[in-house]
Amino acid sequence: MSIQIPRGTQDILPGTVEKWQYIEKVAKELCEQYQYKEIRTPLFEHTELFERGVGDTTDIVQKEMYTFEDRGERSLTLRPEGTAGVVRSFVQHKMFGQVNQPVKLFYNGPMFRYERPQAGRFRQFVQFGVEAIGSDDPSIDAEVISLAMELYERLGLKELKLVINSLGDKESRIAHKEALINHFKPRIDEFCADCQMRLEKNPLRILDCKKDRDHELMATAPSLADYLNEESSAYFKKLQHYLTLMGIEFEVDPNLVRGLDYYNHTAFEIMSSAEGFGAITTLCGGGRYNGLSEDLGGPSAPGIGFALSIERLLSALEAENIQLPVAAALDCYFVAMGDQAKDKVVELTYKARKHHLHAEMDTLNRKMKAQIKSADRLKAKYVAILGEDELNEGSIVVKNMETGHQENVPFEKLVDYLKQS
Repeated sequence: MSIQIPRGTQDILPGTVEKWQYIEKVAKELCEQYQYKEIRTPLFEHTELFERGVGDTTDIVQKEMYTFEDRGERSLTLRPEGTAGVVRSFVQHKMFGQVNQPVKLFYNGPMFRYERPQAGRFRQFVQFGVEAIGSDDPSIDAEVISLAMELYERLGLKELKLVINSLGDKESRIAHKEALINHFKPRIDEFCADCQMRLEKNPLRILDCKKDRDHELMATAPSLADYLNEESSAYFKKLQHYLTLMGIEFEVDPNLVRGLDYYNHTAFEIMSSAEGFGAITTLCGGGRYNGLSEDLGGPSAPGIGFALSIERLLSALEAENIQLPVAAALDCYFVAMGDQAKDKVVELTYKARKHHLHAEMDTLNRKMKAQIKSADRLKAKYVAILGEDELNEGSIVVKNMETGHQENVPFEKLVDYLKQS
């Protein structure tokens, strides 16, 4: 019996991995333009980090984490998201003391959640995300949103919709929380067990419940927008002002509730409206998390960020029939005719690679016709053919595969010829 990969994981094979590399390259270049620096955190952290940082009422902590005990009986968890680990690192390494503030970071790597695998969703998936920590100005919120939108646009996506909402500050959230409790409490026994548990601790999460989303009380639940204090309303209006100045279209959705406990003030999602993308349209989600640094033992350091799934990004590209420019160019394929010629081809191939040319040679001892077919499949720009006569003359036949033109090129001039052509 052959061993298969675990359910909810995937092998990313040659021919597909190039798309991932291209996306990662574009994302890295964009972050550099925005002055975001890369950070790499561990694949696993102490479980307490996610219980405190993500929230013990969230589906992630309650149902989806891969948690285990190590040999020292410490509880560890494979990271289910990126923000908690980044803020933990920010606090641990005292980045709040750096001269340049806010601290602007980006990450890219695998995350792990035990959930039902479906199109574009895996148990091991790759998230790209950014975090800006140290500023509570709405202009940095607009910057983070603009970076996310710009990434999708640079990759060619057009069927995008940006939805924003304000979750308010602590004072607004407390007032809204009390209103939600009073609204749901008389009939909370009609809701699922998760909602019943969340009622007192985090009733806002009830609005995000997928099981009870059609319950009549959902439609009449108090809107957070009605409980925003003057400061929160002004903050949200300023964010909208900045987005308008940038020319970024958006919709305000008062029902938008992010699934993690640490969010406040700005919350946003970017969705794909492409036909055939699927029922789950969200590509990217993010928001502001003032207070998370303090929750993890650090100083006051307001932050905002987003995370997006590379898998879902690839699905959106496919839905819009966008082909990424990822074809790897092969400069030259070397063909050897005979053992002595092969000795020289081994040398010439190595020399071409040393000079940063993309070069390949046959290692299966095939006939010349089969070797040239291989060069054609690899879309080689040139084929360099070496036989006994050319070997004696100290030259090699170089054929342009597009034009059919060929000429003899001395060994010592081959690299320059391939580079200049």
